[in-house]
Amino acid sequence: MRKIFPDAASALEGLTFDGMSVMSGGFGLCGIPEKLIAALRDSGARDLTVISNNAGVDGFGLGQLLETKQIAKMISSYVGENKEFERQYLAGELQLEFNPQGTLAERIRAGGAGIPAFFTATGVGTLVADGKEVRDFNGRDYVMETGLVADLAIIKAWKADERGNLVFRKTARNFNPMMATAGKTTVVEVEEIVPTGALDPDHIHTPGIYVDRIVRTVSEKRIEQRTTRTRATAGSSSEAVARKEQA
Repeated sequence: MRKIFPDAASALEGLTFDGMSVMSGGFGLCGIPEKLIAALRDSGARDLTVISNNAGVDGFGLGQLLETKQIAKMISSYVGENKEFERQYLAGELQLEFNPQGTLAERIRAGGAGIPAFFTATGVGTLVADGKEVRDFNGRDYVMETGLVADLAIIKAWKADERGNLVFRKTARNFNPMMATAGKTTVVEVEEIVPTGALDPDHIHTPGIYVDRIVRTVSEKRIEQRTTRTRATAGSSSEAVARKEQA
């Protein structure tokens, strides 16, 4: 079966529907499937449950789906960079299921591994544990968390071969590899597609058995927060040295 599609819209064709659950990879704006997110927006699917570490920023990434109000619920860890998310949540327009970041990662990994639930000490005695089973193991309380599986996983990788074997680059490995295993259907956007056999088997992060569709895209690679400092001019440095010598 040929897995390569010409564009993001065709890669999602026939996969989207109202009320579906979607896993979206990446961390902040690093390693997000930005073209697939835009194609999901354009599909018009509504009442989505989106599982993602964060919700992008206003107007980009998952922020696009928030602006169109296609997301009904977020299962996330960090959402502090999106004012529209904050507005919808405080107005009661958006459901939110908060997870400690490590717990979210493990819930996704567990779902992909076929593990329905597990116990963790993280969150015991906090709002995170409300309504969940708490059990004592060796004198310490642990809260039960369920594994996560989604109707669709959209992820970003660096390279893929024609069979869908994937290589991720640096921090783009955040959430993407585990989500590839936890989607009932997994669609990947990549920067480069190489012939089968071109990837060193020891360098493959995700086997192609988990990948259903691939699309090559060119990413914008925006910076979520740009932090800079003013550089001292040559004149000001000389003046500072002169003042120090005079003192």
